[in-house]
Amino acid sequence: MAIKRGVSLYSYQQAQFFGKMDWKAQVREVREGLGTDGIEIINQQLIRDYPFPSEQFIYDWRNYLARYNMNAVTMDVYLDVHQFRDHVMNYREAAEHLKNDIRLAAKMGFKNVRCLVLVPIEVIEMCIPEAEKYDVRIGKEIHAPWPIKPGTVHDKATKGMAAGINFNAVDEMLELRLRTGSPYVGLVPDFGIFQFAPSEVSIEYIRRHCHNQDAVDFILEHAPEYKHDELIDVVDEKFPGHGIPVNSIDRLALHKPCCQPEDIKDIIPYIISIHGKFYNMTEIPGKPGQYEDKCIDYATPIKYLLEGGFDGYIDSEFEGQRDQQDRGVEYLVDEVEQVRRHHEMLKRLCGEAD
Repeated sequence: MAIKRGVSLYSYQQAQFFGKMDWKAQVREVREGLGTDGIEIINQQLIRDYPFPSEQFIYDWRNYLARYNMNAVTMDVYLDVHQFRDHVMNYREAAEHLKNDIRLAAKMGFKNVRCLVLVPIEVIEMCIPEAEKYDVRIGKEIHAPWPIKPGTVHDKATKGMAAGINFNAVDEMLELRLRTGSPYVGLVPDFGIFQFAPSEVSIEYIRRHCHNQDAVDFILEHAPEYKHDELIDVVDEKFPGHGIPVNSIDRLALHKPCCQPEDIKDIIPYIISIHGKFYNMTEIPGKPGQYEDKCIDYATPIKYLLEGGFDGYIDSEFEGQRDQQDRGVEYLVDEVEQVRRHHEMLKRLCGEAD
């Protein structure tokens, strides 16, 4: 048993936007450039005429993956409850939307759909019969700042990304799995939950857009001294007009992960796939050709995954380009190279021979 490597094609978003790589070129890159077979997609990004693509598109997709011997791992789905002008979708409508995504995932050969952590547990429960019928598992994403285990320092926050969050989302999914006995309910951890410091690219982005560099320096140096809401108030008081949005203060203030690496051990049997979130892969000093994301702990959670016998996919999910798209095209990062570096790290940490 071994951990498998894949790629979320979301990682190549700007190459797609600028017409440098269509989805077929991205699939070829995963196979020929990375030497692996796992594909994850975001439905609305890739599927032409979503949510009702043509049979020709479905055939083209399945045929192309078969040509390169690829595995459709997970289809990331969303739930836009405001898609109608006259009302907000209720739970039953939302469930019908998710059921359609499950049927579409099955048509495209995917074995998993990933729901955002905000999708109500009641909606997921309504869709279990459809998941079982079409042999497609439903995985709820564990995304920062949500914890695997409740009781983090953010659970009293009233401002920023952590405000109003249901920190029991993972427990709810596990309770649903236990109560229904259905193996078609699971989890999709995102490695962003093991991020312990702000990324260099996010710091640089915030510096470019704020009105006071001293405020940025203060947050980076003093954030651990304050509780979540206190820090926001102190920054507002010390640096009036600083121009840093509350969510950006959250990003700068990050100094410990929302999940401890050992927390993953308890949920390994329920993981359907993993998002390999990363922002900036840089060469490790003194180790030419080896790379790391300086702000995310990969080594420790992967050690626990290996010890626990996890043999599913970690799908690379590059997001660092989003903090660099505010400048000219000449500054854009090479997404292909970033993902290749990420897979060097995954192969090395997972003990995969070259």
